Amino acid sequence: MKTFSDVTVIGGGPCGSFTALNLARIGVDVTVFEEHDEIGVPSHCAGHLSIIGLKRLGLHPLPTEIVENSFYGAKFHSPMGRTFSVRFTSPVTCVVNRTLFDQHIAKMAEEAGAYYSLKSRVKSLIVENGFVKGIVTKHNTQSEKRYLAKIVVDAEGISPRILRQTGLSAPNRRMRVNAVEAEVENVKETEPDMVEVFLGKCYAPGLYAWLIPKHEERAKVGLAAKAGDPREFLQRFMSKHPVASKKLYAAKLLQTSFHPIPLGGPIPKTYSNGFLAVGDAASQVKPTTGGGVIFGMTCAKVAAEVVYEALDKNNFSSNFLSEYQKRCEELLGFDVKVMLKMRKMLDKMSDDKIDEAINFCTRFGLDKTLQNFDDLDFQGKSLMRILREPRVPVALLYILFLYLFSNF
Repeated sequence: MKTFSDVTVIGGGPCGSFTALNLARIGVDVTVFEEHDEIGVPSHCAGHLSIIGLKRLGLHPLPTEIVENSFYGAKFHSPMGRTFSVRFTSPVTCVVNRTLFDQHIAKMAEEAGAYYSLKSRVKSLIVENGFVKGIVTKHNTQSEKRYLAKIVVDAEGISPRILRQTGLSAPNRRMRVNAVEAEVENVKETEPDMVEVFLGKCYAPGLYAWLIPKHEERAKVGLAAKAGDPREFLQRFMSKHPVASKKLYAAKLLQTSFHPIPLGGPIPKTYSNGFLAVGDAASQVKPTTGGGVIFGMTCAKVAAEVVYEALDKNNFSSNFLSEYQKRCEELLGFDVKVMLKMRKMLDKMSDDKIDEAINFCTRFGLDKTLQNFDDLDFQGKSLMRILREPRVPVALLYILFLYLFSNF
């Protein structure tokens, strides 16, 4: 195996592979190091993605074998069982097999010219004169090896062991939730083209629970919690929630996985000399929903653009690479700020107030208005667009009132 590449990418998940794909397409020599035996394994994420986000990245339509189902909207359930639905006129999201999705992006990158080294755990960075110059890896039981590069892109995921070696701040642990994801069968009474979201601290403190229908009474069920054992919360949710328990009373768990989710927004600095961070390692995740695939891949595309410019100018300094963060903030900054405020509001609201809010939205007929909330990734900009609708400011004022008086 060659010991030098223009660009080294740590991690073969969707953000790492999408960085490699965009670089390889423009002729950059790029190598991806993945610690596992197989791309996409193990899979932790539900794989619920927005269709407009996939289109924006040039990935829609996906091969049919990857897509497990498509959805026209969502049903939101309160802790007490009240329901508010938003249905669109065409599919807005899909759920994918994450293993196949990750492998699809990696295959595209390989076909474009990227090289993959599997079973290669990156142990450390090579740093010379303050610049990252490559990585040290361990492949299976072999001794450690050095691989040099002009730039290293860190897409290692939620546990940023390598990121810390640069001195950059890791994602805020206080804004992290722990998620459990389960594949289940024998699910009853679902609408096959609607995702279901269950709010409330009683069942999922810090985020929410979800039910994503597949086919033939199969579904993906999960939740995330800020504290406590998510497995216990999942058991309580499936057996006690007034709506979910009727759908999941006979459900059989086929497989379960666990993973943390950062909700604090992107880390303060995503670059240093010869180094960029993308995806979960940089906390490029939506604070409202915990979705990081589209957000992270959006930043991965920007990373590839800036890396190409750095190679062209032969300038790998922190000052030059800061353009990456600047462009990401221009794309996502406003939306992240809005979503962080929404996350703060949801975290503070009691279960009783959430129940009141969902009841109000239903009675107020907000479902028709929210059909104009067309971009589920850039939620801040979508919210600004629908503020022109007369019902929306009234609804926001009411929810703000509930938030302000949540503890009274």
